[in-house]
Amino acid sequence: MPAPDAASTSAPHRWLAIVGIGEDGVDGLTPAARRLVEGAEIVFGGKRHLALAEPLIRGAVHVWPSPFDRAVEEVLAHRGRQVCVLASGDPFHYGVGPLLARAVPSEEIVAVPAPSAFSLAAARLGWPLADAVLLSLHGRSLDLVRPHLHPGARILALTSDGDAPAALARLVSDAGFGESRLTVLEALGGPRERTRQTAAETLALTGIDALNTVALDVVGGSEARIIPLTAGLPDSLFEHDGQLTKREIRAVTLSALAPRRGELLWDIGAGSGSVGIEWMLADRSLRAIAVEADPERAARVARNAAALGVPGLAIVEGRAPHALAGLEPPDAIFAGCGAADAAIVDAAIATLRPGGRLVVNAVTLESEAALLARHAAHGGDLLRIALSRAEPLGGVTGWRPAMPITQWAWTKP
Repeated sequence: MPAPDAASTSAPHRWLAIVGIGEDGVDGLTPAARRLVEGAEIVFGGKRHLALAEPLIRGAVHVWPSPFDRAVEEVLAHRGRQVCVLASGDPFHYGVGPLLARAVPSEEIVAVPAPSAFSLAAARLGWPLADAVLLSLHGRSLDLVRPHLHPGARILALTSDGDAPAALARLVSDAGFGESRLTVLEALGGPRERTRQTAAETLALTGIDALNTVALDVVGGSEARIIPLTAGLPDSLFEHDGQLTKREIRAVTLSALAPRRGELLWDIGAGSGSVGIEWMLADRSLRAIAVEADPERAARVARNAAALGVPGLAIVEGRAPHALAGLEPPDAIFAGCGAADAAIVDAAIATLRPGGRLVVNAVTLESEAALLARHAAHGGDLLRIALSRAEPLGGVTGWRPAMPITQWAWTKP
């Protein structure tokens, strides 16, 4: 998107201006941003943004609708007129910018960002912004912070309200990171700006402004619940009733599933949800649907997803293959040992997108026979996984073999 010079801002086809505004109001706007606000026939924004820009507004004022879902539709209704949308800080960093850009071609937009809350917070703290984890917890689950709780990590998080910093401090402390330095930065860039620091476990701040950013300098105690960055998380991190794809098998399975940016996984017969959860942990663009027939296990999947920082895991309670009807077609499918029967495998083959990967693990002779038949018909790769663990045996130590797993991995032409 070109810079907002005189030529680009005055071009008649650039009818939509997206202007970032900070808590310093019109004083913080560049000359180009001021001209866009003053010259707009229609100005959209939240009540706070409109109040901040009020001295410059000459056109009709439109407060964002509630629910916000209709916002883009209302902006598009004025296509061709000079429209200005006001947003907090950088509109393209967890802001309204991407939402509008999906509906309006870039050549019809001119955007002038202001410093984001992240940039302002990093500047106040002296943190290298490129090294910090940037999260928006505004209207989202606080559990999203969990995968990033590693000793030495620095996290900047936008929150929803004045109660969120205390709730985040409790979550961090309960996860074993109570010694972490927590900084609450309120109303950054404006006359009400305030910065206060405390340890997460002793946070007792009151009167926190609803407009706040929380900074975490992460320190982990001896009991810290750290979610490793590699596939094959320790089994102990999952709540389960024995229906769990074990750590080593899970690592091999995720390697075969080969997640790619933006893809959707079906985890059929999810059990504890471990494969779908680790799929989503690989990249924040990944999505998964866990299909589980047992209501108690489905509830357990939800708890595990929250505890491991992927609360967005979708859960469908029902028995495959019938429960698969109507679901969004996946890019990859995993069927665990309890879901490796012929009907489920055939349904997975039919539903998978072209180029998608199917991985099925079998432990019984009957389910293995079904995989051998599908391999003979469709090709793919067969793998036998046999593991043994050292365990006490009388007064000495011996190898105790686990039941072998037959894995079939296939890519749809």
